[in-house]
Parts: sequence; structure tokens; C-alpha cells
Amino acid sequence: MTYWVGIQPGMSVLVCGIGISGTAAARWLVGQGARARVVDERHGPDEQVTAATLESLGVVVSLGPGAAGGDDLGDADLIVTSPGWRPDHPLLRAAADRGVPVWSEVELVWREQEPGVPEWLAVTGTNGKTTTTEMLAAMLGAAGIPGGAAGNIGRPLVEAAWDGIYPEPQILAVELSSFQLHWSETISPRAGALLNLADDHLDWHGSFAAYAAAKAKIWGADGTTVAIFNADDSRVVSLLGDRPGVGCTLGEPSSGQLGVRDGVLVDRAFGHGKLLSADQLQVRGAHNVANALAASALALAGDVPVDAVRQALGGFTTGAHRNVVVAEIDGVRYVDDSKATNPHAAGASLAAYDEIVWIAGGLNKGLSFDDLVRGAADRLCAVVLIGRCAPELRDALARHAPDVPVHDAADLQTAVQVAQGLAHAGDVVLLAPAAASMDMFRDYAERGDVFAAAARALGGPR
Repeated sequence: MTYWVGIQPGMSVLVCGIGISGTAAARWLVGQGARARVVDERHGPDEQVTAATLESLGVVVSLGPGAAGGDDLGDADLIVTSPGWRPDHPLLRAAADRGVPVWSEVELVWREQEPGVPEWLAVTGTNGKTTTTEMLAAMLGAAGIPGGAAGNIGRPLVEAAWDGIYPEPQILAVELSSFQLHWSETISPRAGALLNLADDHLDWHGSFAAYAAAKAKIWGADGTTVAIFNADDSRVVSLLGDRPGVGCTLGEPSSGQLGVRDGVLVDRAFGHGKLLSADQLQVRGAHNVANALAASALALAGDVPVDAVRQALGGFTTGAHRNVVVAEIDGVRYVDDSKATNPHAAGASLAAYDEIVWIAGGLNKGLSFDDLVRGAADRLCAVVLIGRCAPELRDALARHAPDVPVHDAADLQTAVQVAQGLAHAGDVVLLAPAAASMDMFRDYAERGDVFAAAARALGGPR
């Protein structure tokens, strides 16, 4: 296989970040003969192991305090930045001042791959990205199409596109975050879906307008991308403007849309009619019906056979920490939705259940909890708060759910024990934190694992 290769031997490329995408990019760059240098202020055991591997390949690596804190670009011709690096970082500001291009790993792959090989079906949104991308990957798998999930989940795009494992042609189910899209200018996937828009990551982007503009890049730079959009989200519809697209709605679809009629998912955009009854989905909640519609629209836009779409939808189960029942004790279900890291996601999770003892809290990202609590108040039996933003949640509950009992817990294990004492048969104890995890945990996955272990321990000897 040949590629359009713009990276030339001897070119100097500075890679910002030694995480998954940065490491993959550095490995590929040196394989093309570029001079790659990786910088990261982190210098823990994992970073040191990765650095040793990269150095054995000829990559120059600088770790630790000061390694990436200044504005020294050296002789860099190009910057490839990891998603977590904010636009106001001194190195990235220096690149802008000097006119040095700054690309995400996503942009690097798009510019360097041969057009259309592989094809991308891309997903973004405030919430539901991972579930929708996994549904889409399942549809590709059911059709026998090689590729799978890549980008913000699965393998880094640089590996998925160029590792030589798959025969041609292949299609990738690509999840893209707003961070990745911010640093991407030319990508034009075959189809791109924007699932929803709510306030999130405003500390990184600086404003909702900048956040939304990054998300809109999913619809492509050259006008060829099939724009899939949530027709029920006014912010998404407004962002689309007069651009043509395929809408997805939880209501009855009009011509050119996918939607729900008499409890059945229906395609009126690609001509396939009935897809699947909503009650055949193994994932709960209206938000997962919306995810299924978006995944179906992407697959059908990519000419995936409709039988594969139906098969994948009927057999799909969600990944870890996304509305997963982890224990059932004395008639009470314990549900892990640790992935609900913002109010919008937590609201979708809460809407899936009727009688809830809610465990919430963590590290807020500058977002309001008022709409979340107002919308869920009639479903809450009790609330147990953890983490740094517990006072903010308590204030919102006092304003909008004053009759709901609220308890505090010093840690998640204690919160689960308190929740057990508050729940009755038929209730759900739901971990949907509405906040990030880094005040108490490494990431949302560790938080979910701790919750699951604590819930399962309730069934043992006391």
C-alpha cells in the first residue's frame, strides 16, 4: 500500500505529550525518517518505560518539570499535540507566533493517508460518543468489514490506519473529542455525527462558542461529508444551519430522517424502513435509542448492509461504566454509570430509572447542576454526595429538590453503604457523578471499579 506522504526524511517534529496518541505518532514519524522529539512534564514509571521504548527507536524524549513548560520549539517544522494540551500552553502559543503548524494526531493521519483508505465514519458530541462508536463498530463487524473503533477510544488512528493488519478497503468507526477536533483542520470523513451539545470543557476551550465550533468540524472541511445530526437538540440544529444533513429524532421521522414510530426505529433517509423495535435494544434509556439511531445513520451512510445494522443493534451491550448493573442485592439494583462525568450525561442516566438513590459528586468543570436536579427531582428517593463539588450539588438540591434526603460520605465505599441503608426493593442505587473523577480517582474507570467492588461486597458477610 502507498500513501500520500508529506512527512519528509529529516523533518523535525515536536510531539507534545507521551500518552497513547503522542507515543503512536512518534513511532510512526521516526518510521518515516523524521526527527521526532517528545516532551512531557509527567515523569512517572509508565512515562519512563514508554520513553525508554521510544528512545530505542531514535526518538529524543524529555520528561519532568520544565521539559514542556517553556516556549522552546527548537528547530521544529511541525507540532503534533496530544488532546489534553490546552491552546494557551506556552509551546503551542509559541508555535502560533512563529507560524509553525500544530496538528492533532487525527490531522496527521488524515493528511498523510491515501484519500479514502481507510474511510472514516466519525462520531462526536458532549455525551454518548463511546456508546455510539461501539455500536457502529459492531455494525461494521457484523458486516465483515475490517477496521473497528479508533481515535478517542480503541487504537490510536495512526496505528489503525497504517499497521498493515487489515486488507483493503477498511472502514474505521472514529470517536473524536472536542480537543482532537480543535487541532484538526482538513479532516472530511465520509459521514460525521454530532450527537448533542451541552456545556462541557469550557475551561479548556474558553467559551461555549469555541467548544461548539470544534465539534462542528466533525461535518468535514470540504463539503463532502454526510452530516448526521440530532434533530431534537436545538443547539446542534442551530450549529448545522442551512447545511444539508440526515437528522435523527426520538419522534416520528420526516423524510430524510431516522426516528421512532410506534416503538420501532425507522429509517426514512436511506430507504430501509423499519430497523428494530426499541424494546429489542439491550441498552436502556432514551439516550441509547438516540445513540442507536445515530450509529445506524452513520453505518447506512457508509453503505453498511442494513441486515448487519439490525443484527448489531439487537446484540449490542454497553461497555464498562456506562449504565451497567454491577450487583443486585435484596431487590435493589446497583448501577455503575461512572462515565457520566457532566450534568448532561448524568441527566440521561437518571432519566432511565424511576426510583433512585443517587450517588453524585466529584470534580466539577465549571458547570451548573440546576437543570440536572430540576429534571430529576421527581425520581430521587435520596442522594449521597461525595467529592469536591458536593457543596454545589447540595445547594442545587436545596433549590430544586428540597424534600429529597441528602447525605454526605467521605469516600465512595462509604457512599455505597449509606445508599444501601436508604434504598428499598425496586430502587436503583445509581452512580452517575455528573462530575469528573480526578479529585479522588485516577479516572472514571477506577471510580466505577471501586463502586462495583463496594456494591458487590454488600452481598457478603457483614
